[in-house]
Amino acid sequence: MFSLNRIKATHPLGRWWWTVDRPMFSGILLLMLIGAAILAPAASPAVAERLNLDSYHFVYRQLFFLSGALAIIVGVSLLNPLNVRRLAILVMAVGMLLMVAVLFVGVEVKGAHRWIWFPGGSLQPSEFVKSSFAVVAAWLFAAQKKHPGFPGNRLAIGLWLLVVALLVLQPDIGMTITISAVWGAQFFLAGLSLYWVALLLVSGVSALFMAYIFLPHVAARIDRFMDPSETSFQVEKSLEAFHNGGFMGVGPGDGVVKQHLPDAHTDFVFAVAGEEFGVVMCLVIIALFAFVVLRGFLRMREERDVFIILAVSGLLIQFGFQAVINIGVALNLLPTKGMTLPFLSYGGSSTFALALGMGMVLALTRRRYGAKGTR
Repeated sequence: MFSLNRIKATHPLGRWWWTVDRPMFSGILLLMLIGAAILAPAASPAVAERLNLDSYHFVYRQLFFLSGALAIIVGVSLLNPLNVRRLAILVMAVGMLLMVAVLFVGVEVKGAHRWIWFPGGSLQPSEFVKSSFAVVAAWLFAAQKKHPGFPGNRLAIGLWLLVVALLVLQPDIGMTITISAVWGAQFFLAGLSLYWVALLLVSGVSALFMAYIFLPHVAARIDRFMDPSETSFQVEKSLEAFHNGGFMGVGPGDGVVKQHLPDAHTDFVFAVAGEEFGVVMCLVIIALFAFVVLRGFLRMREERDVFIILAVSGLLIQFGFQAVINIGVALNLLPTKGMTLPFLSYGGSSTFALALGMGMVLALTRRRYGAKGTR
């Protein structure tokens, strides 16, 4: 047990340790360790060799990304709710400016302008907007509930429309769906009537239909998913990896499918886990994602601050939704979409943005003694 006097007497990191949700932090840390110690060395060398790079090029870079992500998680989780909100507003403002810039100076990759390239790497601004937007939207929804005269809902709608417009211009339909789903869930939790929920669902389905009609790459992915005879090469190899791995896997480093999967270290890292470590490792990974999400919602049971409830709910839904999409694509349960598996897939922008989001979750779920309506 610990007392308030003990907390006050310790270093800020000591206060952090005694107030942060240690089980949730441990679950996130375990995911990062699996990515760093098991999946990065298993999946990345084959890709690096095909690109004539040093075998451990992506491994070293991912270790750097994960080290930075851990620092971000701890640093952000030290913040109080007010500073979390301020940070989210700042990150979103900068991120949206960069999303505008990427339309003009971004490099085209596979028909999309999503990245700003710089010496030594690249940046995908929409990843950071995704995390920060959930917090900003939560603040706007909560502000209207607290102050009925404040047009929080209308501002949240306008901001969502602006973000969606920038994403469609890139285009990035998968990110649009993710952000819209999280925003819609937050709006529902904020008290949106069922009539408007139904209207939003109809609008979402209509938007997907329009994307299918007017965006050839979206139509191609959906057509391949609906027609088993047209399964994409990567999905076919992914399913082969799970078949090869069986229950216990073929063993670390003995997988062969990664030699042919272009995105073995990013979008299809779960398939590498399935082949080399089997169903057991896949279930461990899924259980860790489920634990982090459910633990976060468990912390919300006694929370009374509407902003914290909406922000944490949005960030957790986003975290779980991204994992479900990645795993679903690898298992051919969903149409292909380039989305990373949180903290397991290679990628700087994704890893740092996820760290920002989960750092905010840990900050908002910390025990806050002496504050009204807190535990």
